[in-house]
Amino acid sequence: MLKRTIPSIVAHLLVVLFLYTGISKLMEYTVFKEQIAASPILAPIAPFVAWALPLTEFIVAVLLFIPAWRLRGLYASFILMLMFTGYVIALVSFSKELPCSCGGVLQEMSWSQHIVFNSVFTLLALVATLLERKNRKSRQATEAPGTLHSFKGSAV
Repeated sequence: MLKRTIPSIVAHLLVVLFLYTGISKLMEYTVFKEQIAASPILAPIAPFVAWALPLTEFIVAVLLFIPAWRLRGLYASFILMLMFTGYVIALVSFSKELPCSCGGVLQEMSWSQHIVFNSVFTLLALVATLLERKNRKSRQATEAPGTLHSFKGSAV
């Protein structure tokens, strides 16, 4: 039972995180865009990242929210969180004086806190992805071939 509940709980936590950060970025779009432009890593692609990142966060939130698409959303969440964590580690390697472009309350975190926060969510996304994948394989193995249930979610 817990193996089926954990992916759902993590998916909902990630939905809240991505919606919150995406909305925060759009509400302060000009500031977000300027902060991205100040990044030594993202400056060359700042205009693209400024609109693509919140859009991506919203799309991933939708994937996570719809059970049939949840596994794809969990994979995407893991990749996004891994990229965010790598980005923060790279920024800290260049300079500790750069502004945070996260949005909302997350802007108040130190770089070390960001690394811990992102690492925790990356690990949660990984665990949830692995459990969801295992759950789906288990369901497919227990369903009889040729029944209506064997086609349910087969596109995932």
